[in-house]
Amino acid sequence: MKIAIAGGHGQIALLLARLVTDAGHDAVAIVRNPAHVPDVEQQGATAIVADLEQLDDDELALRLRGVDAVVFAAGAGPNSGAERKLTVDRDGAILLADAAERAGIRRYVMISAMAADSYDPERAVVPARTEADVFQVYLRAKAEADANLRARSLRWTIVRPGALLDTPPQGTVDVGRTVPRGSIPRADVAAVVLHALLDDTAVGVQFEVTSGNTPIPAALSALS
Repeated sequence: MKIAIAGGHGQIALLLARLVTDAGHDAVAIVRNPAHVPDVEQQGATAIVADLEQLDDDELALRLRGVDAVVFAAGAGPNSGAERKLTVDRDGAILLADAAERAGIRRYVMISAMAADSYDPERAVVPARTEADVFQVYLRAKAEADANLRARSLRWTIVRPGALLDTPPQGTVDVGRTVPRGSIPRADVAAVVLHALLDDTAVGVQFEVTSGNTPIPAALSALS
């Protein structure tokens, strides 16, 4: 498979690129900053330099020719402000879906956030009044992007991880439509995405995931 990863310089994306290439497939990292190209190439990926906040879907679709599946792993990041939560975390995900449809790419895996639908609509507004309200905008952005993807005929999977850790992977998880709040290594999130793509499991499923006791392939198969 040839798998394009939006937000290709993010921590989960870099881990995923290495997993994809180690499994014998082709990873394509979409990065905004040309300075990030060497980092993604070190993980075995090829790079597309493209700013999701500047491209339209036609332009992005052209860049995605030959790709079999896309992963949205982009995010505005900490201290980016409420506005960019909408333009990157929401609108970037929707742009990727529009471009995938134009390019004839059917498979789309979204990395979202646990409890995204629980945002407070009175606080999740722009401009945000407090830093806590910025987080509410972030949850809103994720929830609205997920809802947009669920309404499409793409073969989608929405992964909503718990609190992200930089610890070594465990290889075992707890998954479900909702699960108790918890944490998960970024490396395990990357592995969940990889298995969803390569095993073609959890299609049409939105689920939360934290560390648990079930091996990742078995957990995803049970969701299907």
